[in-house]
Parts: sequence; structure tokens; C-alpha cells
Amino acid sequence: MPRPENPLIVQSDRTLLLEVDNPNYPAARDALARFAELVKSPEHVHTYRISPLSLWNAASAGHGADEIVAALKEHAKYAVPDVVISDIRDFTNRYGKLRLERTLQGDLLLCATEPLLLREVSGLKSVTPLLGEKRPEGYVIPLMSRGLLKQALLKHGYPVEDRGGFTTGVALDICLRDVTLAGLPLVLRPYQREAVDIFAAGGGAQGGHGVIVLPCGAGKTLVGMAVMAQVKTQTLILVTNVTSARQWRQELLDKTTLSQNDVGEYHGKSKLVRPVTIATYQILTTKKGETFPHFDLMTRADWGLIVYDEVHLLPAPVFRITSEVQARRRLGLTATLVREDNKEGDVFALIGPKRYDVPWKEMEAQGYVAEASCYELRLPLSPEKRLAYAVAEQKDRFRIASENPDKLRAVVDLCDNHREDLVLVIGQYLDQLHALATALDAPLITGETPQQQREHLFAQFRHGECKRMVVSKVANFSIDLPDANVCIQVSGTFGSRQEEAQRLGRILRPKKSGKQATFYSLVTKDTVEQQFAMNRQLFLTEQGYRYYIEDWLPKVPVETVIATTQEQPLLAAHQEALAAHPEALPTHRGAVLEAIPTEDLN
Repeated sequence: MPRPENPLIVQSDRTLLLEVDNPNYPAARDALARFAELVKSPEHVHTYRISPLSLWNAASAGHGADEIVAALKEHAKYAVPDVVISDIRDFTNRYGKLRLERTLQGDLLLCATEPLLLREVSGLKSVTPLLGEKRPEGYVIPLMSRGLLKQALLKHGYPVEDRGGFTTGVALDICLRDVTLAGLPLVLRPYQREAVDIFAAGGGAQGGHGVIVLPCGAGKTLVGMAVMAQVKTQTLILVTNVTSARQWRQELLDKTTLSQNDVGEYHGKSKLVRPVTIATYQILTTKKGETFPHFDLMTRADWGLIVYDEVHLLPAPVFRITSEVQARRRLGLTATLVREDNKEGDVFALIGPKRYDVPWKEMEAQGYVAEASCYELRLPLSPEKRLAYAVAEQKDRFRIASENPDKLRAVVDLCDNHREDLVLVIGQYLDQLHALATALDAPLITGETPQQQREHLFAQFRHGECKRMVVSKVANFSIDLPDANVCIQVSGTFGSRQEEAQRLGRILRPKKSGKQATFYSLVTKDTVEQQFAMNRQLFLTEQGYRYYIEDWLPKVPVETVIATTQEQPLLAAHQEALAAHPEALPTHRGAVLEAIPTEDLN
């Protein structure tokens, strides 16, 4: 019988329609997040899709077909179509039908629960060359084919459960401290301990490879160090940039028993290989002619563990070499498995399946990440810019919209609203960022900023010596600014969902002051930028965040501010002009439209 009080409609093509305004929406959303992907999020009905990969990730995390079907039936308004139930059982049960196992003699075998399935896949063009000797129990797999085989079979719809085990690597005595060097007690939070235990799987053959997904600010680095302390082996850590490498090194020295001589950095400025080596993706993907001269770092030492920080950003060349190091334990750390190149399947095959995931809002409710409010402020284009936009090539329209001059005034307004807060202004285009830094009289950090200067400016910001900082894409990842509580995004990388998640993550660490985090995204209305913004918000909507969409109105007419801005930064001029004009228009919060989530891409 229909249950009109429920929020979910399950359609026979495996798409799911979820009513946002239904009181049971939060529970249904959290259930779907375990096995479905959010496709679009208009105001009232969100669309999800059940895909083979989403089901295989769910299966690898221990969610069986019966559990998934039960969740759909619990929240569905109408009967779940039989074809959907059949597909769920089929795809979910495929996980584990093909397995890589180790014989007593040490050979790696591809085995199957059904002999006919093994015969079927062995005849596939992309699989046959990767198979070795045929034995009664399966095919011998050459060690160098282990990763390539998993990739090939996944593309044919058959995920391989890798139980082949791993080399132990050179032993390394590493433990977590009970107390950090700063005298603070070091205790793993319950979810961190759970993530470590699930990854290790009690030391069994199924453990030792996979991805742990936790929100920014939830302590993924500490999870990585706890895994290292559990496996006690030499470790290679791959990170996004030099700043991240330095932070990992500081954390390792502060929170583990490793000494200075145990930890080395490997990047453009340093080439130290130590028992724990932290390397950047950039150095690994640096080409010399047709070769990657630093790739041998991944095989040079007898690593027992490779940690991939921000694994959703893994470059294609690193995927290639990763396919050759399948005998080593592999841990991926990320806040989101979303990849804009749709290579989530390669992460699954080569790093491992998703082992642990916690919804961001659940972490927020437990107080482990800061409570956050998200606003999209829409600004018009001036008539002159609108004309330039109208006649521009399609590829140039996004930049014209992104560099809308009115965004500068909006940032000044917002900084004025948040005078006592620590504000990050983050964007894509250097000319725009230089103008913002000048207007705010704030430091600017870009890819051209020397590493030593970056660290000095970040330290000033952490200590409250400056309350505004303008940053480029270099601050998207692995920047530890725990007290930043406001982020203003002025431009970004088209419709990148992962970038949206990372930028919100810059302000999600719990604040000592208890302040709420506030995330603003400035978007030029009625342009291609607005369309891309809708896609960027998908991931955060899936995590339970709602965007409040508002039209921006300036506090002070632009002519007044310009007239005052002669020999002082724009923010100071703005505040002076505002004091002289109490009749000025209200802040954006006085112009709130009805609070709604993101609009439909269609």
C-alpha cells in the first residue's frame, strides 16, 4: 500500500526522488548516502542514482543487498520496483565473486565462486593477456598484473575482492604519543579508532587497502598516523603540496615517537628519503623527456604502507605506477570521493574500496566539526560587462562572470559584517585576487608566494595578527587554519564539486570560541557561472547542507565608496563612507530571499 507520509520514490531505472520538505527527509538522505549518488538538487525534490560502483562501495563497507533493499522499502512512498531489487542484488552480490587469493606456495590466484564466471572473464580481450598459468582453482596472476587486472575486470562490471595480502615492508617502531610535545593529551576519537580498525580488518587478508572518507577538519591526518602506528612499517606519504608535506612532518614529530632523522621530505626543495618519506604528487609527475624520473621513489625503498592524502586528486600518472605497487598496503584519505574526471573506479580498483565514511552533518551534530551556514550571493553584471559577456566566446564567458567587479564591493561588505572574525577570501584569478588584497589591505598567498613567506603569513593568521587573508587555489587543500570561521569564495574551477567541499572544509574545524562557520559563494546571476554553481553544490547538499540563495545589495552606493577611496584601502574607505551615510542600504541579510537549496541544473 502507498505510504504518502514517506519521502522517497524509487523508479525502475534506479533513480530515486527524495522530497526535501518531508519531515523524514534527513533520515532517508542519510540512508541513501551509503549506497546511492546525488545527481541534482533542486528546491523540493533531490534526485539520486544507484550505480554499480556505489553498490560495490557499499558492499565493501559491509552493507549487503538485504540491508539496502530494506532501507529503500522503509523510506519509499510506493512499492520498490522488482527490477530495482533484482539489480541491487545482482550488482551487490558481484562483489566477492571474483577474488585474488594467495596460495600456500605464495602464488597469486584469480579465483571465482562460480567456475563458469571464471571461464567467462578469462576470455575477455583486455583480461586474457594478464592471466598466467591455469590451475584447477584459478589462474596464476603475475605480480605486475595485479592492479591492471582489477582495473580491467571492473570496467567489465566485475569488481575483484583483493585478498592477496601485502608485503610487510621494513619494520619501523612507531607509536602514537599519549601526550603531544605541547603537553596535550592525545586520544583518538571513537570514529577515528573505528576507521583504523576497519581499515586494518583485524590484520586479516581483507585489510590493508582502501579509502577512509572523513570531513575536512575531522582529523584524517591523525587516522593516517594511527594506521602507521598499527602496521609499524616504513611508510611513503603522498601529498598535494609542500605546505601539506611540512604539516604532515610537524604532526608526525608532535604526535608520534618518530625522531627528526626518521622523517624526510621529497619535493622540489628537498630530496631526503627516510624511513617515513613525504613526497608531493607534483614531484612524482614531473617529466624528463618521456619518463617520470622520480617514479622509482615508490619502489626504491621497501615501503610497507603508502598513504595517499587527498586521494580524490590522484593524478593519472600516479594511478599508473600505483597499479604496479599492489603488493604494498595502500591507504587513501579524502573528504570526498568525487572526481571530476569520473575515475572513481580507478580509485576503487587501485587504492581500494571505500572502507569508512561518516556524513558531515552527523559529525557536526556530534561537535567534531563546526556548524556551518552556506550562502550563495547573486550579483548582477553592469551594462558594460553584460555587453562584453553577450558578445564573448563561450570559453571566455565564465571568466567575465567570475571577475565581475561588483564582487569586490560584496567582499568588502562581508568583511565589514565580520569584523571580529577570521576571514579567508579564496579565488581563481590572480588579477582579481591582487585587487581584493589591495582593497582589504590583506596579505595575498598564491602559487608564486615563497614557501617560507606562506608559512609566516599562515602563522600570523592563526595567531590573529591579521584577520583577513586572500588566497588562491593553493589553499584548497591541507591548510591548517583552525580558527578561520568565514570563507568567501569569489571564483572557482567551473563546476567542481570537490573544490566546493574542500573550500568549505577550510573553516570546519571546531572553534575554541564556539563560533559558527559561514561560507559565502559569490556568483554572477543569469550567467554560466550560476549554472556551474548549481553543480558545485551537489556534494554539500548530499552531506545535508542547505544553501541560502540571496540577491546581494551594497551597503553603500559605489560612487560614495569610490569618492572616499583615494589614499586608503577600500575596506577603510567603505567603513568611513558607511559612517557618513547611515541611510545606506542594508546588508545582504536584509535582502534575504526565501531560503532554498540549490536550483535544478535542468
